[in-house]
Amino acid sequence: MPSYSELAALFKFASKQAAYRLAQRLIDEGILGRDDKGRLVPRFAQAGLTLAGYVQAGFPSPAEEELIDTLTLDQYLVRRPEASFLLKVSGDSMIDAGILPGDIVIVERGRSPKNGEIVLAEVDREWTIKYYKKEGGRVALVPANPKYTVLYPREELQIAGVVSAAVRRYR
Repeated sequence: MPSYSELAALFKFASKQAAYRLAQRLIDEGILGRDDKGRLVPRFAQAGLTLAGYVQAGFPSPAEEELIDTLTLDQYLVRRPEASFLLKVSGDSMIDAGILPGDIVIVERGRSPKNGEIVLAEVDREWTIKYYKKEGGRVALVPANPKYTVLYPREELQIAGVVSAAVRRYR
């Protein structure tokens, strides 16, 4: 996000105070927020979609539509927007976890992974997403496709974040 000085220049305001007032109004409207360091972050206040009820994924049931709620996908999928980002997936090592090539994953930074969670990791200077498994004092990165082998870091391992959701578009 731009700084107050950059906002002032962008909107041709005479002072940073005017940019501050604009930013404050956008915060009040839910379009912007602040992260834990006080920097401006987008909140993507957008019109939500109607949650119209439930549908059986097993045997069919009578159709009944009821307005349950209105929500945005951000509200549903992102717990901590200030610590989250998106990545597009390539490769098929996580297909049995339901993560396919072309899917978008939401990654949350800043929390330690629990055993069995899917993580974004830099292992020996290469990036991957895999299941995180701690075996004794050793960490294993486990694929969700039997044609791939378990990764054990040889030199270094950095966990960049935990995958909190995957999104797929069909058309």
